[in-house]
Amino acid sequence: MAEKTVPMEPEPTPGPQPYGIWKYLPSPRVMMCVVGIIASLMLYALLQERIMTTPYTTGNEADGEEGEKFKNSLVLVFANRFSAALVAAIILLVKGDFSEIRNKAPLYKYLMISVSNVIATSCQYEALKWVTLPTQTLAKCAKMIPVMIWGTIMSGKRYGPVEYSVAVFVALGCTIFLLSGDIKAKASSPEDSYFGLLLMLGYLAFDGFTSTFQEKLFAGYQMTIYNQMLYVNLCSGLMSICFLLASGKAAESIAFLLKYPAVIRDMGVLSFSAVSGQFAITYTIKEFGALLYATIMTIRQFLSVFVSNLIFRHQMTALQWFGAFTVFGALFYKTYAKATKPKSGPKTDAPAEDKVVLVQSPAK
Repeated sequence: MAEKTVPMEPEPTPGPQPYGIWKYLPSPRVMMCVVGIIASLMLYALLQERIMTTPYTTGNEADGEEGEKFKNSLVLVFANRFSAALVAAIILLVKGDFSEIRNKAPLYKYLMISVSNVIATSCQYEALKWVTLPTQTLAKCAKMIPVMIWGTIMSGKRYGPVEYSVAVFVALGCTIFLLSGDIKAKASSPEDSYFGLLLMLGYLAFDGFTSTFQEKLFAGYQMTIYNQMLYVNLCSGLMSICFLLASGKAAESIAFLLKYPAVIRDMGVLSFSAVSGQFAITYTIKEFGALLYATIMTIRQFLSVFVSNLIFRHQMTALQWFGAFTVFGALFYKTYAKATKPKSGPKTDAPAEDKVVLVQSPAK
């Protein structure tokens, strides 16, 4: 009896392949992620510096008057957090995911993240009154050090030699940067820069706690990113209002906004860039993984330093550039080491900032 043959399905015809220089470039979707993250977060970073350091005017000032500087960073925290919470709520409603609108964890746990988040973000904004944006950016790159400390204390994590080596070089680069040139904001005195550095230390300590505790919340409860984004940002917005009322500066802040409407415009663009940056980061990690995200963020941080130095004329010294390159080189090496690490190697934990922690300010 003749054996019955099964006709083979024709192989799919491959689509048009890139040629010339195009085959060496990233795919359009990757380029969209690169442009989306870098553009939104650089705009966010530069607007921070603009709002916190440049005087606002009404146009009716007398000769010699420079206007007034924005005073209360809690107003920025409030605007950013409520914008992010509103967008998260709209997304959940549009998706019809009504179960995620209900809190998945006890409210006090969201509040714990919110308190540290509001303090960290306020320290970040306030520091720009005393130190330059490049100084702030380099200090943020050292975030992995307190994150590793908090991870060891809170979760008993262990890290590999690559993480410890990168932490040492990041600390070394930041030290070179701080000691080899001017780090103070233009309107402050050299002595005030130490206060700015103390604020950045506060930012690093509280933000490291925020990232680590957010990770524990994701691990301990079945929740989506949007659920945590909704509740943490909502609680952070309410917390910033409480801090603002407690400071006795709420009326003064409202009067400033009414006197200088340009601040409201800048705050709106700042909030839009913050929220769009969050979603660009979410899409990048979901589609391409944390390694591409880490690479893009390192490039973005370097570009923020470079562009801020051009626009605001910080006049960084050669040694400061060397310190900056040491920090960014160490971060690039960490990304490369993760990309080439064998899958069967001994398991170590990555710092929490490398994972999907996206409900805070993206200005990290």
